[in-house]
Amino acid sequence: MSTIAKPTKLSLQGIVPPLVTPLTARDTLDHEGLERLLSHVIEGGVSAVFILGTTGEAPSLSYRLRREMISETIRIVERRIPVLVGIADTAFVETVNLARYAADCGADAAVLTTPYYFPAGQTELTSYVQNIAQQVPLPIMLYNMPGLTKVWYEIETLRTLSSIPSIIGVKDSSGDLDYFGQVCQLKLDRPDWTVLLGPEALLQEAHRLGGDGGVNGGANVMPELFVQCYNALRDGDEATVTERRELILEFQKIYEVGKYASRHIKATKSALSLIGICSDLPADPFHPFLAPQRERVAEVLRGVGAL
Repeated sequence: MSTIAKPTKLSLQGIVPPLVTPLTARDTLDHEGLERLLSHVIEGGVSAVFILGTTGEAPSLSYRLRREMISETIRIVERRIPVLVGIADTAFVETVNLARYAADCGADAAVLTTPYYFPAGQTELTSYVQNIAQQVPLPIMLYNMPGLTKVWYEIETLRTLSSIPSIIGVKDSSGDLDYFGQVCQLKLDRPDWTVLLGPEALLQEAHRLGGDGGVNGGANVMPELFVQCYNALRDGDEATVTERRELILEFQKIYEVGKYASRHIKATKSALSLIGICSDLPADPFHPFLAPQRERVAEVLRGVGAL
Protein backbone atom coordinates (compact mmCIF):
# COMPACT_ATOMS: atom_id res chain seq x y z
CA MET A 1 0.00 0.00 0.00
CA SER A 2 1.28 3.44 -0.91
CA THR A 3 2.04 5.96 1.77
CA ILE A 4 0.65 9.43 1.19
CA ALA A 5 3.56 11.61 0.17
CA LYS A 6 3.51 15.23 -0.86
CA PRO A 7 2.75 15.18 -4.61
CA THR A 8 5.42 16.43 -6.94
CA LYS A 9 4.70 19.27 -9.32
CA LEU A 10 3.92 18.47 -12.93
CA SER A 11 3.63 21.15 -15.57
CA LEU A 12 2.29 20.16 -18.98
CA GLN A 13 2.04 22.05 -22.24
CA GLY A 14 1.41 20.62 -25.67
CA ILE A 15 -0.37 17.55 -26.95
CA VAL A 16 -1.37 14.72 -24.62
CA PRO A 17 -3.10 11.87 -26.49
CA PRO A 18 -5.88 10.11 -24.58
CA LEU A 19 -4.53 6.69 -25.42
CA VAL A 20 -6.77 3.95 -26.75
CA THR A 21 -6.60 0.60 -24.96
CA PRO A 22 -5.47 -1.96 -27.56
CA LEU A 23 -7.23 -5.31 -27.21
CA THR A 24 -6.80 -8.71 -28.84
CA ALA A 25 -9.91 -10.23 -27.24
CA ARG A 26 -12.38 -9.47 -24.46
CA ASP A 27 -10.41 -8.48 -21.33
CA THR A 28 -7.10 -9.18 -23.10
CA LEU A 29 -4.55 -6.40 -23.57
CA ASP A 30 -2.64 -6.25 -26.84
CA HIS A 31 0.88 -5.85 -25.47
CA GLU A 32 2.60 -5.59 -28.84
CA GLY A 33 -0.01 -3.13 -30.08
CA LEU A 34 0.41 -1.01 -26.96
CA GLU A 35 4.16 -0.93 -27.47
CA ARG A 36 3.75 0.12 -31.11
CA LEU A 37 1.20 2.77 -30.14
CA LEU A 38 3.37 4.27 -27.43
CA SER A 39 6.40 4.34 -29.73
CA HIS A 40 4.25 5.98 -32.40
CA VAL A 41 3.02 8.83 -30.21
CA ILE A 42 6.33 9.39 -28.42
CA GLU A 43 8.19 9.58 -31.73
CA GLY A 44 5.46 12.00 -32.86
CA GLY A 45 6.56 14.44 -30.16
CA VAL A 46 3.70 14.33 -27.67
CA SER A 47 4.22 15.88 -24.24
CA ALA A 48 2.65 13.06 -22.18
CA VAL A 49 0.10 10.26 -22.49
CA PHE A 50 -3.23 9.95 -20.71
CA ILE A 51 -4.47 6.38 -20.23
CA LEU A 52 -7.83 5.08 -18.99
CA GLY A 53 -9.85 8.05 -20.13
CA THR A 54 -12.87 8.18 -22.40
CA THR A 55 -10.95 7.22 -25.55
CA GLY A 56 -9.31 4.49 -23.47
CA GLU A 57 -12.77 3.02 -22.70
CA ALA A 58 -11.91 2.87 -19.00
CA PRO A 59 -15.46 2.34 -17.63
CA SER A 60 -15.80 -0.74 -19.88
CA LEU A 61 -12.60 -2.39 -18.66
CA SER A 62 -12.20 -4.79 -15.75
CA TYR A 63 -10.23 -3.60 -12.74
CA ARG A 64 -7.64 -6.25 -13.54
CA LEU A 65 -7.21 -4.99 -17.09
CA ARG A 66 -7.01 -1.36 -15.94
CA ARG A 67 -4.14 -2.29 -13.67
CA GLU A 68 -2.41 -4.20 -16.44
CA MET A 69 -2.77 -1.19 -18.74
CA ILE A 70 -1.19 1.03 -16.08
CA SER A 71 1.77 -1.21 -15.33
CA GLU A 72 2.49 -2.02 -18.98
CA THR A 73 2.26 1.58 -20.14
CA ILE A 74 4.62 2.79 -17.44
CA ARG A 75 7.03 -0.07 -18.15
CA ILE A 76 7.10 0.67 -21.87
CA VAL A 77 7.35 4.45 -21.54
CA GLU A 78 10.37 4.17 -19.22
CA ARG A 79 10.08 7.77 -18.01
CA ARG A 80 10.52 9.22 -21.50
CA ILE A 81 7.35 11.29 -21.03
CA PRO A 82 4.85 11.68 -18.16
CA VAL A 83 2.05 9.14 -17.82
CA LEU A 84 -1.33 10.40 -16.58
CA VAL A 85 -3.81 7.78 -15.36
CA GLY A 86 -7.57 8.07 -15.27
CA ILE A 87 -8.84 6.94 -11.87
CA ALA A 88 -12.54 7.77 -12.10
CA ASP A 89 -15.00 5.19 -10.82
CA THR A 90 -18.49 5.10 -9.37
CA ALA A 91 -17.00 3.91 -6.07
CA PHE A 92 -14.81 6.21 -3.97
CA VAL A 93 -12.70 3.34 -2.64
CA GLU A 94 -12.00 1.93 -6.12
CA THR A 95 -10.88 5.37 -7.28
CA VAL A 96 -8.41 5.63 -4.40
CA ASN A 97 -7.21 2.05 -4.85
CA LEU A 98 -6.50 2.58 -8.55
CA ALA A 99 -4.69 5.85 -7.85
CA ARG A 100 -2.49 4.19 -5.26
CA TYR A 101 -1.71 1.34 -7.63
CA ALA A 102 -0.79 3.87 -10.34
CA ALA A 103 1.48 5.67 -7.88
CA ASP A 104 3.18 2.42 -6.93
CA CYS A 105 3.81 1.71 -10.62
CA GLY A 106 5.39 5.13 -11.14
CA ALA A 107 2.60 7.19 -12.73
CA ASP A 108 3.12 10.95 -12.84
CA ALA A 109 -0.44 12.15 -12.20
CA ALA A 110 -4.03 10.99 -11.74
CA VAL A 111 -6.98 12.32 -13.75
CA LEU A 112 -10.34 12.58 -11.99
CA THR A 113 -13.76 13.12 -13.57
CA THR A 114 -16.85 13.94 -11.59
CA PRO A 115 -18.45 10.74 -10.24
CA TYR A 116 -20.89 9.35 -12.78
CA TYR A 117 -24.24 7.50 -12.68
CA PHE A 118 -25.60 9.29 -9.59
CA PRO A 119 -25.28 13.05 -10.29
CA ALA A 120 -23.52 14.83 -7.43
CA GLY A 121 -24.38 18.33 -6.27
CA GLN A 122 -21.55 20.86 -6.26
CA THR A 123 -21.21 20.78 -2.45
CA GLU A 124 -21.00 16.99 -2.59
CA LEU A 125 -18.55 17.17 -5.49
CA THR A 126 -16.31 19.60 -3.64
CA SER A 127 -16.02 17.40 -0.56
CA TYR A 128 -15.58 14.32 -2.75
CA VAL A 129 -12.53 15.82 -4.47
CA GLN A 130 -11.16 17.16 -1.18
CA ASN A 131 -11.40 13.67 0.33
CA ILE A 132 -9.86 12.04 -2.75
CA ALA A 133 -6.94 14.48 -2.68
CA GLN A 134 -6.17 13.58 0.93
CA GLN A 135 -5.80 9.90 0.04
CA VAL A 136 -4.15 9.96 -3.39
CA PRO A 137 -0.33 10.16 -3.49
CA LEU A 138 -0.22 11.78 -6.94
CA PRO A 139 -0.85 15.19 -8.46
CA ILE A 140 -4.45 15.33 -9.70
CA MET A 141 -5.83 16.83 -12.88
CA LEU A 142 -9.59 17.38 -12.83
CA TYR A 143 -11.46 16.19 -15.92
CA ASN A 144 -14.67 17.98 -16.91
CA MET A 145 -16.73 15.64 -19.11
CA PRO A 146 -20.39 16.61 -18.53
CA GLY A 147 -21.62 14.93 -21.69
CA LEU A 148 -20.91 11.54 -20.13
CA THR A 149 -20.84 12.13 -16.37
CA LYS A 150 -23.91 14.45 -16.29
CA VAL A 151 -22.13 16.82 -13.87
CA TRP A 152 -19.90 19.87 -14.48
CA TYR A 153 -17.05 21.09 -12.36
CA GLU A 154 -18.64 24.51 -11.98
CA ILE A 155 -16.29 27.49 -11.92
CA GLU A 156 -16.84 28.34 -8.26
CA THR A 157 -16.23 24.69 -7.37
CA LEU A 158 -12.95 24.80 -9.27
CA ARG A 159 -12.06 28.05 -7.53
CA THR A 160 -12.56 26.36 -4.16
CA LEU A 161 -10.61 23.28 -5.21
CA SER A 162 -7.74 25.40 -6.52
CA SER A 163 -6.67 25.88 -2.90
CA ILE A 164 -5.54 22.23 -2.85
CA PRO A 165 -1.84 22.20 -3.87
CA SER A 166 -1.95 18.69 -5.33
CA ILE A 167 -4.61 19.66 -7.89
CA ILE A 168 -2.55 20.76 -10.87
CA GLY A 169 -5.12 21.74 -13.47
CA VAL A 170 -8.16 20.89 -15.55
CA LYS A 171 -8.87 18.96 -18.72
CA ASP A 172 -12.11 20.25 -20.23
CA SER A 173 -14.04 18.22 -22.79
CA SER A 174 -17.30 20.16 -22.58
CA GLY A 175 -16.75 21.98 -25.87
CA ASP A 176 -18.00 25.19 -24.23
CA LEU A 177 -15.39 27.83 -25.00
CA ASP A 178 -16.93 30.39 -22.61
CA TYR A 179 -16.50 27.89 -19.79
CA PHE A 180 -12.98 27.03 -20.96
CA GLY A 181 -12.02 30.70 -20.92
CA GLN A 182 -13.27 31.02 -17.35
CA VAL A 183 -11.22 27.99 -16.34
CA CYS A 184 -8.14 29.61 -17.88
CA GLN A 185 -8.82 32.74 -15.79
CA LEU A 186 -8.35 30.63 -12.67
CA LYS A 187 -4.64 30.54 -13.54
CA LEU A 188 -4.48 34.08 -12.17
CA ASP A 189 -4.78 32.46 -8.74
CA ARG A 190 -2.97 29.23 -9.69
CA PRO A 191 -0.33 30.17 -12.29
CA ASP A 192 1.11 26.66 -11.98
CA TRP A 193 -2.11 25.10 -13.31
CA THR A 194 -2.31 23.34 -16.66
CA VAL A 195 -5.57 23.79 -18.60
CA LEU A 196 -6.05 21.42 -21.54
CA LEU A 197 -8.88 21.11 -24.07
CA GLY A 198 -10.41 17.87 -25.29
CA PRO A 199 -12.22 18.68 -28.60
CA GLU A 200 -9.36 18.72 -31.11
CA ALA A 201 -11.08 20.97 -33.68
CA LEU A 202 -11.00 23.79 -31.10
CA LEU A 203 -7.27 23.68 -30.36
CA GLN A 204 -6.66 27.11 -31.91
CA GLU A 205 -9.53 28.77 -30.05
CA ALA A 206 -8.40 27.19 -26.78
CA HIS A 207 -4.89 28.53 -27.24
CA ARG A 208 -6.21 32.05 -27.77
CA LEU A 209 -8.13 31.79 -24.49
CA GLY A 210 -4.99 30.82 -22.57
CA GLY A 211 -5.06 27.04 -22.84
CA ASP A 212 -1.89 25.01 -22.53
CA GLY A 213 -2.59 22.41 -25.19
CA GLY A 214 -4.90 19.57 -26.04
CA VAL A 215 -5.88 16.07 -24.99
CA ASN A 216 -6.74 15.12 -28.55
CA GLY A 217 -7.88 11.65 -29.57
CA GLY A 218 -6.63 12.13 -33.12
CA ALA A 219 -3.08 12.30 -31.75
CA ASN A 220 -3.26 8.53 -31.33
CA VAL A 221 -3.28 8.30 -35.12
CA MET A 222 -1.46 11.44 -36.30
CA PRO A 223 0.57 12.72 -33.34
CA GLU A 224 2.95 14.82 -35.45
CA LEU A 225 0.05 16.72 -37.03
CA PHE A 226 -1.32 17.83 -33.66
CA VAL A 227 2.12 18.54 -32.21
CA GLN A 228 3.02 20.67 -35.23
CA CYS A 229 -0.23 22.62 -34.89
CA TYR A 230 0.36 23.27 -31.18
CA ASN A 231 4.00 24.26 -31.75
CA ALA A 232 2.95 26.69 -34.47
CA LEU A 233 0.32 28.20 -32.14
CA ARG A 234 2.92 28.58 -29.40
CA ASP A 235 5.41 30.16 -31.83
CA GLY A 236 2.90 32.46 -33.54
CA ASP A 237 3.40 30.79 -36.93
CA GLU A 238 -0.01 31.57 -38.42
CA ALA A 239 0.71 30.03 -41.83
CA THR A 240 1.57 26.67 -40.32
CA VAL A 241 -1.39 26.88 -37.95
CA THR A 242 -3.74 27.41 -40.89
CA GLU A 243 -2.25 24.53 -42.86
CA ARG A 244 -2.18 22.10 -39.94
CA ARG A 245 -5.69 23.04 -38.82
CA GLU A 246 -7.10 22.37 -42.27
CA LEU A 247 -5.66 18.86 -42.09
CA ILE A 248 -7.05 18.37 -38.59
CA LEU A 249 -10.51 19.36 -39.78
CA GLU A 250 -10.19 16.90 -42.68
CA PHE A 251 -9.08 14.19 -40.26
CA GLN A 252 -12.18 14.90 -38.16
CA LYS A 253 -14.28 13.32 -40.88
CA ILE A 254 -13.43 9.87 -39.49
CA TYR A 255 -15.74 10.71 -36.58
CA GLU A 256 -18.65 11.13 -38.99
CA VAL A 257 -18.46 7.45 -39.93
CA GLY A 258 -20.97 5.25 -38.14
CA LYS A 259 -24.29 6.08 -36.52
CA TYR A 260 -23.77 5.41 -32.81
CA ALA A 261 -22.15 7.58 -30.14
CA SER A 262 -19.39 4.98 -29.93
CA ARG A 263 -18.20 5.99 -33.42
CA HIS A 264 -15.46 8.25 -32.04
CA ILE A 265 -13.72 5.36 -30.30
CA LYS A 266 -14.44 2.91 -33.11
CA ALA A 267 -13.15 5.32 -35.76
CA THR A 268 -9.94 5.94 -33.82
CA LYS A 269 -9.28 2.23 -33.35
CA SER A 270 -10.19 1.56 -36.97
CA ALA A 271 -7.68 4.19 -38.11
CA LEU A 272 -4.98 2.72 -35.88
CA SER A 273 -5.57 -0.76 -37.31
CA LEU A 274 -5.42 0.61 -40.87
CA ILE A 275 -2.00 2.17 -40.26
CA GLY A 276 -0.73 -1.04 -38.66
CA ILE A 277 -0.54 -0.03 -35.00
CA CYS A 278 -3.09 -2.24 -33.22
CA SER A 279 -6.35 -4.12 -33.58
CA ASP A 280 -9.62 -2.25 -34.05
CA LEU A 281 -11.41 -4.31 -31.39
CA PRO A 282 -13.32 -2.13 -28.90
CA ALA A 283 -14.44 -3.19 -25.45
CA ASP A 284 -17.95 -4.56 -24.95
CA PRO A 285 -20.64 -3.51 -25.66
CA PHE A 286 -19.20 -1.88 -28.79
CA HIS A 287 -18.59 -3.57 -32.15
CA PRO A 288 -15.77 -2.75 -34.56
CA PHE A 289 -16.62 -1.08 -37.86
CA LEU A 290 -17.62 -3.34 -40.73
CA ALA A 291 -15.77 -3.24 -44.07
CA PRO A 292 -17.77 -0.34 -45.61
CA GLN A 293 -17.13 1.89 -42.58
CA ARG A 294 -13.45 0.91 -42.49
CA GLU A 295 -13.11 1.91 -46.13
CA ARG A 296 -14.63 5.31 -45.40
CA VAL A 297 -12.08 5.79 -42.60
CA ALA A 298 -9.33 4.69 -45.00
CA GLU A 299 -10.47 7.28 -47.55
CA VAL A 300 -10.11 10.04 -44.96
CA LEU A 301 -6.67 8.78 -43.94
CA ARG A 302 -5.52 8.70 -47.54
CA GLY A 303 -6.78 12.26 -47.98
CA VAL A 304 -4.67 13.55 -45.08
CA GLY A 305 -1.58 11.53 -45.97
CA ALA A 306 -1.77 9.09 -43.08
CA LEU A 307 -2.28 6.05 -45.30
